Amino acid sequence: MLLFVLLGTIFGFILSRSGAADYNYIQGMFLFERFQLYGIIGTAVALTAPGLWILKRFGRTVSGRPIEIELKPLHRGNIAGGLLFGVGWSMAGMCPGPIFVNIGEGKLYAVAALAGALVGAGVFGTIYRRVQGPFRLPPLVLGTGEG
Repeated sequence: MLLFVLLGTIFGFILSRSGAADYNYIQGMFLFERFQLYGIIGTAVALTAPGLWILKRFGRTVSGRPIEIELKPLHRGNIAGGLLFGVGWSMAGMCPGPIFVNIGEGKLYAVAALAGALVGAGVFGTIYRRVQGPFRLPPLVLGTGEG
C-alpha cells in the first residue's frame, strides 16, 4: 500500500510540474494555443504502448498466470462518453487524475470538479439501464467476480 501512495505522489508531482494539472495549460491545449500537453500525452502513449505489449506478451500475475488485457468493446456509448468527457475536461480544466493534484495543491475549485465528477458518475449509474439500449452498451457488470 505504501508503494502505491509513493508512486501516486510521484505521479501527481510530475502532473503538477509538467502543467498537466494547470487550468491555463489545459485551456490553451483545447484552444490550440499551447502544445506542451500534446507532447506529454504523446510521450505517455509512446512509453505505455511498448510497456503494455511487453506485459501482454511476457507478463505474469503473482500466482504465475499470464496477464490478460482484454480490448473493450466499441459501441455508440464510446462516442457519447468521449464527447461528454472532453467537454467536461475542457470546462473544468481537469480530468480525474489532475482533480486530486489540484486538491493537493489547495485549489478549492477542484473540490467542485470532484463533486461534479462523482455526481455525474452516480447519475450515469442510475440511468445506465435506460441508455443501455439506445447506445448499445454492454450489460452492467458489478465487480470482477474474483474473490
